[in-house]
Amino acid sequence: MTIHLVKLCVGADDISDLVNWQKHLQSRYKRVFHTTRMVPKRVPDLLEGGSIYWVIKRQIRVRQTILDVEEFVDDQGIRRCHLMLDPTLVETRLMARRPFQGWRYLQPSDAPDDMPQGIEVDEDMPEDLRSELMQMGLL
Repeated sequence: MTIHLVKLCVGADDISDLVNWQKHLQSRYKRVFHTTRMVPKRVPDLLEGGSIYWVIKRQIRVRQTILDVEEFVDDQGIRRCHLMLDPTLVETRLMARRPFQGWRYLQPSDAPDDMPQGIEVDEDMPEDLRSELMQMGLL
């Protein structure tokens, strides 16, 4: 059964910050990944089409498909894992999330829908206006 992860994108003010970080990873390591200390217990479910949903400024804004989970032990002897990610970022409808540490599982039924293709959203648009337009089905 497919499951997703939700994770705070720490230090990012907008999606472009995530894009820039992942471009750095791609140029340095030739792949896109996120390193986490906790290894998910539901790896088979994550690999059945699961995504990581990124929270930026208290809103889920974008997701990436999880391609693989690679466990390793770092140079300090701490067990960690790389969440190997599809480099394609898929914008989602905004969904508010309270701050939390680490990552959380996210049921597919609780995940926000992807943004419809071909709709441009001004990044400078106030969050309350964007939210209201989404509720009206205009975004």
